[in-house]
This record gives sequence, C-alpha cells and structure tokens, in this order.
Amino acid sequence: MQNVFNGLQEFLGTGGNILFYIMILTFFMWTFILERFAYYLFAHKPLKARLKAEWDARTDKTSWRAHAIKDELISQVKERTDTNVGIIKTLVALAPLMGLLGTVTGMIEVFDVMALSGSSNARLMAGGVFKATIPTMAGMMAALSGLYFSTVLPRWSARETARFADDLDVSPETVVY
Repeated sequence: MQNVFNGLQEFLGTGGNILFYIMILTFFMWTFILERFAYYLFAHKPLKARLKAEWDARTDKTSWRAHAIKDELISQVKERTDTNVGIIKTLVALAPLMGLLGTVTGMIEVFDVMALSGSSNARLMAGGVFKATIPTMAGMMAALSGLYFSTVLPRWSARETARFADDLDVSPETVVY
C-alpha cells in the first residue's frame, strides 16, 4: 500500500498541481457513474413497480386527469433515470480542458526556464515539456474512461422511460390472447 501511495505521489509531482484536480474530477465522475449503476441495479425496478401499482390501482384511466397523472408517473421515472447524467457529461467534457490547463501551466514553466537561463537549451526545457504532456494525457484518459458512459446512460434513461410508458399503456382488458 505504501508503494501505491508513493507512486501516486510521484506521478502527481511530475505533472504539477493540475494533476491533483484531474484526479478529483475523475473520482467524482466515476462516483456518479457508479451511482447510476447502483440505481439501475437496486432502485429502478422497485420504483417502477411502485409507480405501476399506483397506476393499476386507479379505476379511472381514460379521463384528462388520469392522463395527467400518467404523465406525472412517467416524468418521475424520467427524472430518476436522468439524475446525474448531465453532471457525468459535464465532467467528461471538463477532463480534457483540465489537461489543457496543465499543458499551459507546463509551457509557462518552459518559458520561465528560457527567460531565466537566457537560452533555449533543450535539456533545460525538457522538464517543463514533460510536465506539460502528463496532464494532457491524464485529462484525455479521464475523459476517455467516462466517454462511453456519457453516451450510454442517456440512452438507458430514454429506453427505461419509454418501457415504463409502454407498461402503463398495456392493461389486462386490452390484451388479446
């Protein structure tokens, strides 16, 4: 465990302070992604069952009020399935920008070395260039790790909302065997 901590600390030191912020951003992004998985695994089916039972308990399913209640039940499912999806998409989009910020800060260090030394010695600039590329790579990797989920989760939300709406439309009286 000590080796992991030392390795992480060394990696964060090579890329500058911005790597710490990229690490925090990635942690929150994956926390929200895992929260969505936990919702679909544990909370989604009970919510659908409860709302479906609420709809099935109604005697009036054809009036304007019944349709408004049905729309409200569908909206509850949509709201719950869409929770945190926008945040995930934002964090995925923000990760490469944070990497670019690290690139800029690393290049500023290169220019500081050039200004202090009065020359463009490649050996003196190498440390700053290295410090500039590490955050870019980390930001891109963070974004790529969440990109799949930022596109899949909205589709899951739309599919589950549509399925629930379809479940409310089917009643035992209208099913033909």
